[in-house]
Amino acid sequence: MGSTSDLPVMEKAAKLLDEMGVYFEMNALSAHRTPAEVEQFAREAEGRGVRVIIAGAGMAAALPGVIAANTTLPVIGVPIKGMLDGLDALLSIVQMPPGIPVATMGVNGAQNAAILAVEMLALSDEALALKMKNYKESLKGKIIKANMELAEVKYEHKVN
Repeated sequence: MGSTSDLPVMEKAAKLLDEMGVYFEMNALSAHRTPAEVEQFAREAEGRGVRVIIAGAGMAAALPGVIAANTTLPVIGVPIKGMLDGLDALLSIVQMPPGIPVATMGVNGAQNAAILAVEMLALSDEALALKMKNYKESLKGKIIKANMELAEVKYEHKVN
């Protein structure tokens, strides 16, 4: 993440990765304030066993792009809401030049970033694929339960 102020958003990714049993690193690295450290992180990530990188940043949101420019690992960008309701960060991350792709989530979409990362990892890990399948099934169950609860809510003109 670009700074620890992004933690309330990015911890949603950390919680999902933890729930799935996926080991991960968590760092505060700024593309503008610590550019050498960002480049070193990106260049050395694969050697440390990293297989996918989730990078969250707000405002100018250069972090995911700088990381992607310095590694061949897949990078998932999470625009963090700050200025302009996060539109500035979203556009900064999604508008990458040819050859430097960053998969971009919605604003504050760290949980979806973690889901996508797990789905990528699950391509070569059957146990992880099963965990992801079960997770997605649990989402269905939550909606079914919510609809059952909504059926109990009564209004004079409600017909279901």
